[in-house]
Amino acid sequence: MDEKGDEAPPLIAEEDEDYLDDLTGLAEPKSAMMFSSSTAVLTIEDPNLHPMGKAIAIFVLFICMLGFLNGLDYASADSGLVRPDEFVYRLSMTAPDDTATFRGSVSDHNGDALANATVYVSWDEDGTWNYSEMKTGASGEFEFERLDPGLARVDIIVERDGKRDVFANRVLFSPPAMIEPIGFTNLDFTVPSQEAFAEAPCSNGADECEIRNIDMTPGQMLHPLMDPGAAGVYITIGFGFMGLALIAAGFTVWALRSGSLLVLRTAATLSFFGMGHYYSACLLGLVALGLTFAVPRPRIPLTDPRHQDQPTAN
Repeated sequence: MDEKGDEAPPLIAEEDEDYLDDLTGLAEPKSAMMFSSSTAVLTIEDPNLHPMGKAIAIFVLFICMLGFLNGLDYASADSGLVRPDEFVYRLSMTAPDDTATFRGSVSDHNGDALANATVYVSWDEDGTWNYSEMKTGASGEFEFERLDPGLARVDIIVERDGKRDVFANRVLFSPPAMIEPIGFTNLDFTVPSQEAFAEAPCSNGADECEIRNIDMTPGQMLHPLMDPGAAGVYITIGFGFMGLALIAAGFTVWALRSGSLLVLRTAATLSFFGMGHYYSACLLGLVALGLTFAVPRPRIPLTDPRHQDQPTAN
């Protein structure tokens, strides 16, 4: 108020208010301000694996079990559905010709080297029998090159005391492995004693025979002699299958705990390489991998306590 007690004039006149409105383009509200709330809710992806994803995870664990059993079969060389010789034989069927090397030594029943013994190798090639032979060296050693991988008959012929003793075996020549251009088969043969040959029947039924035979091939029809190193590689492959199965199972458990579909897909991919008997793990692994792309990812409110202690799923 001024000295006369009159009320002070307003700071901004009404015409000035209209001028500011025109200048800014913003009109002052003429009624009381009101506030309203929205029904929108912030959401995030559910960090927990969908029930369909959990079912796929159980399926992947089953596939891992098939892969582990397959590896256990490979690691058990003397039992199971697949044997080392069967595995090597299948590889030899597709191997190039003249890529097998066969070497070893010949000794008698006392362990003494047999020099000048004949090693006679014969094999069937498209209905025609081929052969190769050589004499053993002073230490009983021998080495053949450019043989065909696969099955062959090996006769060790020893002449002693006017008799010719023939010791026959069925042998599987190893094919080239991995980056090696040549497959190597190393075997040492122990020829039975003269007494053992004397007890063997003559091929013509006579009481005495100049050529005496001990033929081991009938008992080696299912499982021929083969390089011990090739059997070792076969067993190593078995442990590899078991390791892959265990790693895939670990990823599956991780997916169940984290809810990550990406981890579950990784587990399904690893289970594929477990192979399984008759390629069961390969086929089922592909099915599991495809199913992971059909798993829905529901969303939950941001305030839902389920996301507080768990990482966001991929």
